[in-house]
Amino acid sequence: MSEIGNDLSGRVALVSGASRGIGRAAAAKLAEAGCNVVMLARKAEVLMRAAAEISAEYGVRAIPIACHCGKSEDIAAAFKRVNEEFGRLDILVNNAATNPHFGPVRDGNADIFRKILDTNVIGYYQMSMAALPLLEKSSAPVIINISSVAGKSPAPLMGFYSISKAAVDHLTRTLARELGPNGIRVVGLAPGLIRTDFSQALWTNEGILEEVLKTHALKRIGEPQEVAEAIAFLASEKSAFITGAILYIDGGEST
Repeated sequence: MSEIGNDLSGRVALVSGASRGIGRAAAAKLAEAGCNVVMLARKAEVLMRAAAEISAEYGVRAIPIACHCGKSEDIAAAFKRVNEEFGRLDILVNNAATNPHFGPVRDGNADIFRKILDTNVIGYYQMSMAALPLLEKSSAPVIINISSVAGKSPAPLMGFYSISKAAVDHLTRTLARELGPNGIRVVGLAPGLIRTDFSQALWTNEGILEEVLKTHALKRIGEPQEVAEAIAFLASEKSAFITGAILYIDGGEST
């Protein structure tokens, strides 16, 4: 087990959007670090398989819960289960996101925009509020909101998504200020282009990828495991004096 892992042994972590990509990598890394993990995603079959693999590999409890993080009733049911299973929560990773519109915002509509905000922003808020009673039982509670470099500088053809991630950044700062007196840290992690299914339309298109990498200091895209390493750091006592900050993990795209 890693040095960071020793800090997290026996803790309980919840990761949304955990069936694949960054969420699955985060759940696996936290499990490797000693956490029992609750894994949320919409598609139960894929999620159950991921949880079984993580539990078998790391010897921790990995509990899959089918949950649409844009629906309040699903969120309430998920946290009821967490309370029944563990009675507390130490780490909340808000990662589930959606982006059903790829194109200029003028070609979208209010319904699409509302769907994005319901999951990417309001969903993060509802998840955080539902987690509070359990986080308050932890000796080192932390909320980690997965944002994006698009929240700092709007990504081409991803305007609605970019707006939602800018809102996530300010939600992070607001919650950090309000929950800090209760000992709850709230931090943001803003990845650049990462090799996931979610971003496949970008990194599999040679023209788009070439344009994106022109702005990258490292001239490559990131891997889910690299984001997961940062999540484990932010969840650990090694980052105990970090709250309200947005950490960019983007290969130098935001510099």
